[in-house]
Amino acid sequence: MSATDGRSGEGREGLNPPRNAVDALDEGAAAAELAWLAAEIARHDRAYHEQDAPEISDAAYDALVARNRAIEARFPALVRDDSPSRRVGAAAAEGFAKLRHGVPMLSLNNAFAAEDFAEFCASIRRFLGLKEEALHFVGEPKIDGLSVNLTYENGRFVRGATRGDGAEGEDITANLRTLADLPLRLKGAAPERVEIRGEVFCGKAAFLAFNAAEAEAGRRVFANPRNFAAGSLRQLDAKITAARPLQLFAYAMGAASSLAVETHWDWLEQLRGWGFKVNPLSSRLETEADAAAFQARVGAERAALAYDIDGVVYKLDRLDWQTRLGFVGRAPRWAIAWKFPAEQATTRLLRIEIQVGRTGALTPRAVMEPVNVGGVVVQHATLHNEDEIARKDVRPGDTVVLQRAGDVIPQIVSAVLEKRPAESEAFVFPQLCPVCGSHAVRPEGEVVRRCSGGLTCGAQAVERLRHFVARNTMDIEGLGEERIQELFDLGWLRSPADIFRLPGRAAELSQREGWGETSVRNLLRGIAARETPGFDRFIFALGIRRIGEANAKLLARHYHSLPEWREKMIAARIIGSEAREELGSIQGIGPTIAQELVEFFAEERNLAALDDLAGLVRPQPVEVAASDSPFAGRTVVFTGTLETMTRPEAEAQAERLGAKVTKSVSKKTDFLIVGADAGSKAAKAAELGVTTLTEAAFRALAGMA
Repeated sequence: MSATDGRSGEGREGLNPPRNAVDALDEGAAAAELAWLAAEIARHDRAYHEQDAPEISDAAYDALVARNRAIEARFPALVRDDSPSRRVGAAAAEGFAKLRHGVPMLSLNNAFAAEDFAEFCASIRRFLGLKEEALHFVGEPKIDGLSVNLTYENGRFVRGATRGDGAEGEDITANLRTLADLPLRLKGAAPERVEIRGEVFCGKAAFLAFNAAEAEAGRRVFANPRNFAAGSLRQLDAKITAARPLQLFAYAMGAASSLAVETHWDWLEQLRGWGFKVNPLSSRLETEADAAAFQARVGAERAALAYDIDGVVYKLDRLDWQTRLGFVGRAPRWAIAWKFPAEQATTRLLRIEIQVGRTGALTPRAVMEPVNVGGVVVQHATLHNEDEIARKDVRPGDTVVLQRAGDVIPQIVSAVLEKRPAESEAFVFPQLCPVCGSHAVRPEGEVVRRCSGGLTCGAQAVERLRHFVARNTMDIEGLGEERIQELFDLGWLRSPADIFRLPGRAAELSQREGWGETSVRNLLRGIAARETPGFDRFIFALGIRRIGEANAKLLARHYHSLPEWREKMIAARIIGSEAREELGSIQGIGPTIAQELVEFFAEERNLAALDDLAGLVRPQPVEVAASDSPFAGRTVVFTGTLETMTRPEAEAQAERLGAKVTKSVSKKTDFLIVGADAGSKAAKAAELGVTTLTEAAFRALAGMA
């Protein structure tokens, strides 16, 4: 991702402390920081994927994701469902029809050093239970363009889409047809249907020439080649796209009706045979050491390349191993992007601002004189929290060193003390909320100071409403940030339920400045379209701390409907109750997340707001998908040591077959799969009459025998 300034979200903590500082965090501090990171990265995903207007650099974004990953690695029980490790991209932009991908277009985890890549390889070996077998990879330079999904039927190009939110993107078929590098018909034999993934980009020389011509003509110039490629493909007039100097490299496969290849390298050869351009630097690597050498070679050649790259993508070559590894959250277990280090620059810190997020977090943001860091203009950065400001003794007026490199940056590295103004004063973090004046409380053991005003704080209330209507929650069109603030200030919008009462104010709305008949009609249409939301979207939209998209889906799938979920969550308030044990047994719902749910439903104001909303909308119950698998819709627990596969692989396979994998045995458990040294779970299953399967029986029922 390229950028023009610093990203923001619920608070602004994008500049992270050194990685080893993770070791100093306790659970409370880690949970608070993960909450901020989830909101921060989500905001930047929207800016990058939906608006083609990123606000921070690639390295800045990578630093946030890497910090999140480091904390999650140390505190796995705190992994949030809205973590960037479980989310991809952002929703499709308006103005184009939406197309669903046959197979999701997911993102990649990042490596920044040899030890990160070594851990990636080790994780593959752990998951697959490998010891001595060599890991063969394919290395492909990572071009920063726009990812696209191309669908061919009987060898003919029929449609194409952007990545979008990973599940669906914008239909840009007409624009893609103008690309000279895109074959409209595949050469030779082809499957009945196949999805081909690629990257649309603009070379350095062509980009500079285009910008020079635009500047001479007095028109707007583009900030970087990535924005140029994205903006060019998102033109409603395909003639504009046709006039732009765009290129396409193909590199991956999506859904396919049939394909006789066994390795990723074979797939790249197939793409070449069909008439696609494949990055000529792509290389087959026989060992992990070969990958490290390839990284060094490409890094040395980077400046001389005709296009911008920010790293190398390494993919496990064997496709059968890719299938077994599958995905975790938003990323494949079998591929990683090894990023190059970046640069440093100095600039002046003008001021430190405090922003208040949806959960009341007060987060400092640095406002700096714009500076070019590695080809990207940066003006804003986040200062993490008050401890970080004190540790680095960063003050308004200081000349600061800004860094874009590694997995713990971008960050303000330090102040240049010899240039500090004589009148400089240390920054004093506010003890009161700058929005509502309530006390800003920092609980013992936490790093984040929060406004205690709750729903009485205008900033929190507005941010909660913005979250509720966002594209990846209720997706209500016509209610942008400014509209919500306006209606909040009028007193018409205080809770999510008030949104569904706005149709009763249609006449008043149409009389307000900036609200024409068309905008009111579009708003009412958008509201009506969301009166029957998916249950998972509804849960996510409520804005419960630590409940993001993935955990919302887990909860919706487990409890099926709003009435059942509400009843079970109220019952779960009692420690030791069956409902509390059931909540804690859901795979992916750790004790911290369960506690957040219990606390949400223990607050009478929350229940009242939920019931008010439930009287106006009807979340659709989750139907268990029809499947021939005996595990579809069934609750499964694994115990003991498996011989033919690792436990994570077995659990992933069960979930692919439609099972609900939980951590503990109860009377609702349908199957207990038993390996060696099963222990107490086997005894409890026998006591409760739960069906017990051996590993061999599980494989047979799963079609793996």
